[in-house]
Amino acid sequence: MLREFGPDLWIADGPTVRFMRWFPYPTRMAVVRLRSGGLWVWSPIALDDALADQVATLGPVQHLVAPNKLHHLFLDPWKQRFPVARLHLAPGLAGKRPDLAADGELGDAPDPAWADQIDQVVFRGSFALEEVVFFHRASRTALVCDLVQRFDPEQMTGVIGAVMRLWGLVGEGGSTPREWRASFVRREPARAAKRRLLSWEPERLVIAHGLCAETRAGEVIARGLHWLGD
Repeated sequence: MLREFGPDLWIADGPTVRFMRWFPYPTRMAVVRLRSGGLWVWSPIALDDALADQVATLGPVQHLVAPNKLHHLFLDPWKQRFPVARLHLAPGLAGKRPDLAADGELGDAPDPAWADQIDQVVFRGSFALEEVVFFHRASRTALVCDLVQRFDPEQMTGVIGAVMRLWGLVGEGGSTPREWRASFVRREPARAAKRRLLSWEPERLVIAHGLCAETRAGEVIARGLHWLGD
């Protein structure tokens, strides 16, 4: 399940989940091994014994990261399997899931446990959803959850595929869902976050839904977030 994506960075694909009952969303997580030897797990996918065993071979799971308030479905099993892991939630998720015993809310300042290895910034300005985007310095990889979606064209068929194409979420030119774009009633905070993300000059891109990029990630991100303007 796990495959190496860059130095001390692995990704794993999970099952497809349904969004709004109709739309099939493939899932993906990333695992970063910190200098401490502990693991930082971004957007955890469905957990089974095989995946848990693979992850455990890399090191102890110390941090579970939910980058926005939609990516919470599988946090409970991970926390139960790795109870010493600290749980870091995106803005708004604690209110949505008060049952989760969070260790802190993610912001623009990285946690001291990874501040010298992973940068982060919050895309603010939406009344619906704020997302925290990360940058792993050693592998020059940006980790973007839902802000950029690039579904595989071969899998987007029929009426659903046509809708996804109409929304600009398919293939190399994938972008942000239109209804989410409309929720950014204040775009300057998100533009500032975009500028900060691009200033890190990412070479690789991991996304939760669709095609990752192993080169020229900055161009992919700039194209996907063109609707924000400069």
